[in-house]
Amino acid sequence: MERTLISKIQQKDGQNVLIKGRILNVRSLGNIIFLVIQDYTGIIQTVFEKNAEVKMGETVAVKGLVKKEPRAKGGYELQGEKLEIISPITEDLPFDLARNELNLNINTLLDQRALSLRHPKVQAIFKLYDILLKSYETVMREENFTEIKTPKILGSATEGGANFFKVKYFEKEATLAQSPQFYKQIMVGVFERVFEIGSAFRAEPHFTTRHVNEYISLDAEMGFIQDYSDVIQMLNKVIKKMFELLEKEGQPYLEMYKIKISEVPEEIPCVKLAEIKKIIKKEYGYAIPEETDIDPKGESLAGKYAKEKFNSDFIFITHYPWSDRPFYTMPSSENSRETYGFDLLFKGLEIATGSQRIHTYKQLMENMRK
Repeated sequence: MERTLISKIQQKDGQNVLIKGRILNVRSLGNIIFLVIQDYTGIIQTVFEKNAEVKMGETVAVKGLVKKEPRAKGGYELQGEKLEIISPITEDLPFDLARNELNLNINTLLDQRALSLRHPKVQAIFKLYDILLKSYETVMREENFTEIKTPKILGSATEGGANFFKVKYFEKEATLAQSPQFYKQIMVGVFERVFEIGSAFRAEPHFTTRHVNEYISLDAEMGFIQDYSDVIQMLNKVIKKMFELLEKEGQPYLEMYKIKISEVPEEIPCVKLAEIKKIIKKEYGYAIPEETDIDPKGESLAGKYAKEKFNSDFIFITHYPWSDRPFYTMPSSENSRETYGFDLLFKGLEIATGSQRIHTYKQLMENMRK
């Protein structure tokens, strides 16, 4: 008999099926035993006579009859007829995967990662992550961007500064890529619109909610723009479509965390950095020095202002100072100390950064020398 995935069970009402998965929970009631079985598509309750000898965590194959059962999760259960243990466990599980919340400390969660990952709520994080990556790729292809894959072991740092990892590359010293920036700019001269989903490495303080040493970076570069506002408009469109797809496909996983997806405005509000600093000082009494980037508290207050003023969880902060932006960032024509660089904040947290790039050789070389 061909295997039926648990997510397809409702299509097999009244039929005999074969399912395969792990036993998430075992519960006895009188002369019957209830097994909650999990495969990679979902979970289902299976009912057997009490003589079935099984343990939580074992991998099994079950044949049985699909029946409607309103009290069961998903509205169906399996009346078990035959059970085969594919892989028995050698010792009892260290914690109960059937609980709605694991409530484990971080050490146990990571030490027992092969098991904790099996919990539906932990799996939900990875499912949402998968949907986000898929939605980004989908949207970029819809906008006629070509996907590229760039090297991650480089001869020198791409973003400058000291926040890069050094590695030994045979008899030479190399660095891990902080971003695919130069490769993207080169490839714009080939395909005009390119994107990448790839690893990035930053040697930064990482035990915070705002830093990670290794992450998946969603990058894009586009040519023939009028100015930086074209880049902002494209990012606005991409974020909006990604959030719409996340809400559409990720609803079961979002519900586990009681998350309501924020609505992305057709036009996310834009405020210059110098202006938002003045607003934050006036509205919230918090002062940020003029010639510096906005700090975490300032970002949080900028997010609060966006919600109060525009009813938006998103806000673009534009015109960052030249001293805080990479050398390839286009200077502002109105103020030489500013650039056409920007950050996108979501609920007071930076989620994207971008800019109009310098596109002339002479100006680029001058900035590199500076």
